[in-house]
Amino acid sequence: MSDPASPRLTHIGEDGSAQMVDVGDKAETVRIAEAEGRVRMRRETLDLIRTGDMKKGDVIGAARIAGIMAAKQTANLIPLCHPLALTKVTVEISPDNDLPGLRVHAIAKLTGRTGVEMEALTAVSVACLTIYDMGKAVDRGMEIEGIRVLAKSGGKSGDWKAAPGVAGTGAS
Repeated sequence: MSDPASPRLTHIGEDGSAQMVDVGDKAETVRIAEAEGRVRMRRETLDLIRTGDMKKGDVIGAARIAGIMAAKQTANLIPLCHPLALTKVTVEISPDNDLPGLRVHAIAKLTGRTGVEMEALTAVSVACLTIYDMGKAVDRGMEIEGIRVLAKSGGKSGDWKAAPGVAGTGAS
């Protein structure tokens, strides 16, 4: 038996098997999560996307819709996620000349018993994949990077924010 005070993976049972966490006794609170990611590409590719000259069409618009749709399907994609009744999903995609490439930012929100970090991450991931799919004909060397949770709020654990620019760390 493990020490109840020590951190543990919540999706692993005492016998080591995967399990879906029981959230039935948790209080319903407003929960919000933000995530980000980037698609690095050649400057010429970014210029084609900006001017709307990609053969497959509006890359940013398609990626935004794909991200929103993906957030709503998270429980179908990630085996141990709960199906959630999201009340808000936004996906913003902005060009960044310094990368060069596109920055993707997503927010997921609901009132419920479990967090929405996976929904925000799924929105960002699928938006980035859509950008790659629509641009690969002109730039197979694009790189998807920096996908991470930026912040979450709500629930028993309270608020959390990632340290600026440093993956894997955070501060309350």
